[in-house]
Amino acid sequence: MFEPRDQPKMSDAEFRMMTELLRGHCGLHFGQESRFVLERRLGRRLQELELTGISAYHYMLRNGGEGQAELALLIDELTTNETYFVRERGQLRALFTEIIPELQLLRRETGRAPITIWSAGCSSGEEPYSLAILAREAGLVPGVDVRVYASDISRRMLRKAREGRYREGSFRETERLLREKYFVEKDGHWQVSDEIKRDVDFIHLNLMDRSKISLLGSMDVILCRNVIIYFDLESKREVIQTFFEKLRPGGHLLLGHSESLINLSSSFELRHLRNDLVYRRPLAGAVARDPWHAAAEAAITRVDGEGGEK
Repeated sequence: MFEPRDQPKMSDAEFRMMTELLRGHCGLHFGQESRFVLERRLGRRLQELELTGISAYHYMLRNGGEGQAELALLIDELTTNETYFVRERGQLRALFTEIIPELQLLRRETGRAPITIWSAGCSSGEEPYSLAILAREAGLVPGVDVRVYASDISRRMLRKAREGRYREGSFRETERLLREKYFVEKDGHWQVSDEIKRDVDFIHLNLMDRSKISLLGSMDVILCRNVIIYFDLESKREVIQTFFEKLRPGGHLLLGHSESLINLSSSFELRHLRNDLVYRRPLAGAVARDPWHAAAEAAITRVDGEGGEK
């Protein structure tokens, strides 16, 4: 078995083979600037398997059930899963004080219920559990008023999410009263309550697997925050189109604050809510406004508002 300092170096051909495999499987993109990171993390897997060449590892990944299992482990090795409870609070405030009340009004007209929310790329579960907690705090009845679904490509992260045990760092944006109300401290960890666990349905899902995603029902809200930043351009466009198709007319897409749909999709309309900017699939018969125009208009509105306060 080789030592880490002796780990195989990737040739240009091997780098292309591995990046194409990862991109095709789940959209993960590694450019030349992240070649060393990919090489180092591949080296850890090769060491575990006592393989001495990346080409042999690539062949293993492409062949048989063992390869699929190993590919899942590799994805765990390559993905970053930094998250915490009540992340991007302004966006969550917009969801529960503006978006959901609006959807409830539409529900009274159509008779459909409950409101469905999908946390796509949920990592270790902090986001969907935050949604379940805030829904209860807003007086929404689980399973009647709202249902929360959560998915991730990493089976390891889904195991952690279903277990629901968290360290102190996961609560850096969480009020003490919420933590004491919905968690129990045990052995240096905080365990999410069983009632909140029951409020979330976890699913193993690859966002590039359209056939499996088709099994999900239509959604009213999709949160996919800081997930597709790791994808190449075409994979981003494909995933965004999938989200558009999964959303009901009038449904909302919430991305991370550093993300936008510019150059990815013109199908959504950008909404300037009181608490945040979000994307919406237009209602039936409506035409989506150009996202560049909407973004510029929102920026001008903010500038005008700041000028008026001086």
